[in-house]
Amino acid sequence: MTQSVPTLPQMQQTLTERVDACFSQAELRLGRTFARPQIHCNMRGRAAGSARLQTWELRFNPVLFAANYQAFLDEVVPHEVAHLLVYALWGEGRGKSRVLPHGRQWQSVMRELFGLEPSTTHSFDLAVLAQPTVPYACTCQQHGLSIRRHNKVVRGEARYHCRRCKQPLVPVAQPG
Repeated sequence: MTQSVPTLPQMQQTLTERVDACFSQAELRLGRTFARPQIHCNMRGRAAGSARLQTWELRFNPVLFAANYQAFLDEVVPHEVAHLLVYALWGEGRGKSRVLPHGRQWQSVMRELFGLEPSTTHSFDLAVLAQPTVPYACTCQQHGLSIRRHNKVVRGEARYHCRRCKQPLVPVAQPG
């Protein structure tokens, strides 16, 4: 039986609950409260999540979340919450000392509050992010242009060249 892909509202609810659990865990250990951040499920690209410190927001990648559900909740959410906690504890208005994004404070939050080994990157399979491409060619090889780039070529808004031979890329005639 295959697991169905959660809808965006379901993802938002699950992420909100997990973020709240992480903050509750930190509050219990640190003996103080923290405001809850805004949570957005609108990231694109290869990043799983990001923390926007000054606006107190967390952003998550819905495609990677759906494809890596449990690992996302276990690793990515605490990782991003840790960034906000570090900012609240050591970063905001604390003079000139700069707190590094994955520095010793963040690492200690990951280990001591969440019991996780700090890791700066995820190891999720990015094949789920693969976008369809349109075949183009130059004089030395074939290329796959994204749909977005292909549409720019069709509209006359862009021209692309091969990095190797410097020749313009032209669409490959499709049979049919």
